[in-house]
Amino acid sequence: MSRPVLVGRLLELDAAGVLTSAHVRAGARAGGVDVRTVWRWLEAARTEGRVERRPRARLELSDRAWGVLAQAGGNVSVLHRHLKDAGGQVPSLASLHRVVRRDVEAGRVLPDRAVVRREREEQHTREALADLALAGPREGGAAKAAARRLPRPVPAASAVLSSGEGGAVAGVVLPAGARLVGTSSVRAVAEAVGQAMAAEGAVCVFGDPGRGKTVAVRMALGEVPAGWRVTWVPVPVRPSVAGMRRAVFDALALPGRFPHTSALADAVVAGALGEARVLVIDEAQRLPVPCLEYLQSLWDHPGTRITLVLCGAGSERALSRLPQLASRIGAWQEVPRLAAAEATAAVTAFHPLWRTVPAEDLGWIDQLCAHGTFRTWAALTTHLQNALLTTADAAVDRALLGRLLRRVAPPL
Repeated sequence: MSRPVLVGRLLELDAAGVLTSAHVRAGARAGGVDVRTVWRWLEAARTEGRVERRPRARLELSDRAWGVLAQAGGNVSVLHRHLKDAGGQVPSLASLHRVVRRDVEAGRVLPDRAVVRREREEQHTREALADLALAGPREGGAAKAAARRLPRPVPAASAVLSSGEGGAVAGVVLPAGARLVGTSSVRAVAEAVGQAMAAEGAVCVFGDPGRGKTVAVRMALGEVPAGWRVTWVPVPVRPSVAGMRRAVFDALALPGRFPHTSALADAVVAGALGEARVLVIDEAQRLPVPCLEYLQSLWDHPGTRITLVLCGAGSERALSRLPQLASRIGAWQEVPRLAAAEATAAVTAFHPLWRTVPAEDLGWIDQLCAHGTFRTWAALTTHLQNALLTTADAAVDRALLGRLLRRVAPPL
């Protein structure tokens, strides 16, 4: 007999004034519990109105704790030591193992230990190679290896993005003969980024894949005011805070080897960010909460002057996991698909090949395949160029365009 049913029946007898200890003993036998337990159940029902078991507090790990666990490659003992060092009430190691196992079985993903170990070994190898230099003959005729610190050169050309000839922008690869087009989305992104730079704030550029978010940001930052520098930080696959810290350090092209402690690395990075700089985080949707917290700490540091640009398909959803940073975003700029009329004008300005195609055929392509996605139009441009170069007397008609559409459309 379940507890609610048993306690409910005993309360009915108690309300009628006929409840006896014999009823309680019989209920204890029916429920398979001790008599004193049944009396406690009755007392809880009378005083608290509760017939169910008192709910126990569920142990949950914070996103910061999961970040520590990810850096440790899933080693729960490392997390337990970290929590003890941080102070406060710490659950037992067995409880931590149980919580981690429960959440992993529920779908939480932890990085593979072998992957983390391999990344750590590769990092140590890179640091060792950076500390080694080839040594020539030394006094006494002995040739020995001499270790010294090698400064990393800071390339001036890559420090600030600049527009090239023919509307080209550094970091953007176009089909032969194509040129960038300033669509309404590009102008909106440029305006949002410019306002963020004026306030040294943050902006999130989001939208579905292939809409031209990264190209729009590169065009917006093609020419920045004097005194500003632009740094693109590549987001590692399945990033950790340590990996993100190293990515920022490498993107800034700082001299010397990567510091051996996080505190030293943060101090060096914060010092380099003391000048006006746009920090662009592309593919920001990959970032877990601990990495977003790290970027927020850089932006909030009193000694830094950063304009933070977070770009990527789904980046707005990633930022929603950290309300503290999301509340600091000054502009949420979406890059939508091109409208049908704008797509026709944009592709004819994008490449002269499309100027030979009737407007109704361009609309047919956009409705059937491209759907206002510029990346699809760029792929079609390349295929059309190849078809015209490799096929004698090729005519740009719907038969040819239909074959090319099937080539760029994914199989269903």
